[in-house]
Amino acid sequence: MQVPFYKYQGTGNDFILLDDRETNVELTPELIRTLCDRRFGIGADGLMRFVSASEEGLDFSMRYFNSDGNPGSMCGNGGRCIVRHASLTGALKNSEATFRASDGIHMASVRPDGKVVLAMKDVASIEAVTMGHFLDTGSPHLVVQVQGVESFDVLLSGRKLRNTWRDQPAGTNVNFIEQKGDRISVRTYERGVEDETLSCGTGVTAAALVAFRLGWVSESRVLLETRGGELQVNFHPDTEGFRNIQLIGPAERVFQGTIQL
Repeated sequence: MQVPFYKYQGTGNDFILLDDRETNVELTPELIRTLCDRRFGIGADGLMRFVSASEEGLDFSMRYFNSDGNPGSMCGNGGRCIVRHASLTGALKNSEATFRASDGIHMASVRPDGKVVLAMKDVASIEAVTMGHFLDTGSPHLVVQVQGVESFDVLLSGRKLRNTWRDQPAGTNVNFIEQKGDRISVRTYERGVEDETLSCGTGVTAAALVAFRLGWVSESRVLLETRGGELQVNFHPDTEGFRNIQLIGPAERVFQGTIQL
């Protein structure tokens, strides 16, 4: 069977996208792992399924899977990429989108320069823990301050820390951050990928909020550098947490094709 697919990337965080308007292939964990394999498949950090809207007021739904084949929590870069796909394929009436993801309903817009502004879930609190700060930005994240983040062993430390959070039986993502002038440098170990990725949308969101809490930035507009490029996070600090959080950055179609299954 020939299955059409699309490949997208958002600051180097790359995804396979299957559009239900074009294919209804059954996704098993084994198939997802094969498709995401960088040697025997297409290669990606994760796989998304574009699901046509079944609820009034929604443009579509997003189903996300990690490259290990398991259903994933909210993916910020993936969310921006699937909105760009909806725009490029005519699924949106204008430049704005409303869609459902694993953590609820999100709104987004595509700017003329191709960057996507994605509204993230509110964050009620940030918990200070022994190794750093923990918060949930649609996915669970541990944020750790380090020095020399460029040369830091993210793989070794990420693997050690991913299972240390008691309330997350599936583990947590781990972000290592350092202040670099007016920007925050972020590197992320992602659960489900079990490796460092070039960028993580929910991770940089977590990093921006922690940087504000630490006093590294005084404005609620934070620029963050990942290995895959620059992202921006806007937010409004509340008494305890944060609201009106936006993740802003590029989302690009890399290629499209078919794969024989």
